[in-house]
Amino acid sequence: MERWELVFKALSNINRLKILKILKKEEKMHVTDISNKLGISFMATSRHLLLLRNHEVLQYEGKNNHVFYSLNPDIPADFKKAINLVL
Repeated sequence: MERWELVFKALSNINRLKILKILKKEEKMHVTDISNKLGISFMATSRHLLLLRNHEVLQYEGKNNHVFYSLNPDIPADFKKAINLVL
């Protein structure tokens, strides 16, 4: 039960859900581009991305001094189930 609490807490923020929706459509995106689409600060976007990355929902790649995020193809099954329910 504690694991599900963790999953739902991680997905309980509208901006994190929007990030997942954006990245579901895009292959990879830079933090600034995600921030601009959301209309929130770079720092707030970075915090949301870090949380999702720490839960293995997102993966990242550094390239030319930029960080690009994408959905993790090996997303944990419980997160995958929950995301499929809401997106």
